[in-house]
Amino acid sequence: MSLIDTYGRRINYLRLSVTDRCNLRCSYCMPEEGVEKLSHCEMLSYEDLLRISAEAVAAGIEKIRVTGGEPLVRKGIVDFLGRLAALPGLKELVLTTNGLLLKEMAQGLRDAGVQRLNVSLDSLKPDTFAAITRGGELQRVLDGLDEAERVGFPPHKINVVVMRGVNDDEILDFVALTLKRPYAVRFIEYMPTSGDADWRDLTVPGAEIRERIAREYTIEESTNSERSGPSKNFRVQGAPGSLGIITAMTGHFCDGCNRLRVTASGVAKGCLFSGTGVDLKPVLATGDDELLRKEIRRIVAAKPGRHEVTDEGVETKPFAMSRVGG
Repeated sequence: MSLIDTYGRRINYLRLSVTDRCNLRCSYCMPEEGVEKLSHCEMLSYEDLLRISAEAVAAGIEKIRVTGGEPLVRKGIVDFLGRLAALPGLKELVLTTNGLLLKEMAQGLRDAGVQRLNVSLDSLKPDTFAAITRGGELQRVLDGLDEAERVGFPPHKINVVVMRGVNDDEILDFVALTLKRPYAVRFIEYMPTSGDADWRDLTVPGAEIRERIAREYTIEESTNSERSGPSKNFRVQGAPGSLGIITAMTGHFCDGCNRLRVTASGVAKGCLFSGTGVDLKPVLATGDDELLRKEIRRIVAAKPGRHEVTDEGVETKPFAMSRVGG
């Protein structure tokens, strides 16, 4: 089974948000005061999340990334991940986390069948990390990375949202991390999710990031796997770790986009920047799994060819990343 959209793209990757809650307030993700939380009845049950996942896999999804908010704050998440990992046909189960609870939960996640972790880490300086996350403790994340490595997780992916004048002075510090550890560091261009008019001032283009690295190091290209994300990957020659740049703004990768998103409230989106999505709750309420699978196929067929965020005159509607799973 394959999911092919009208542009000929093979959709094999589902980003599944299990909660809109988070224990941080990262500046690019949500307002300082937070966002209005989903009520209990608005948030999908684990049973419904599992039904969506099972039908998506049956239709052609091969990889599921569980996201939030922060997925580890939802009660019962480890048991749910174990059920998700057991889905017939699922080839890859990964989890994105901010790492604050990783030290305590790493063993349980590994035992449940999570194969790999993506950890959001935007600074290696305690003060800058606290400022970006509005109070987060860097050492807890670093301890979590160490514990996850100790219990057997493969080298982590580290996601860094690069912001000019905020943390772009640390680009080479993150590169140096890959010289010591086999981490895959991914630099992500800042995106205007908050609707700020001056978002371009914060965005450091991927080409500039690569140029800064190339001035200091000899780099070599590396390739992506079929189910990997949109990162353009390379490494410093001789380094155990790797580097990547995600150019969501300056060089959108829409023509190769292979993903579908489902929010914690059950809204399916073919694109992060889609103003609307398809509410799956009415279909779930019918109890008809075949109908659910057909709806997933219909959503994939309607997936837009590209986002229009960088087009002249286009204004982005503000939204909290915590609501759509990043």
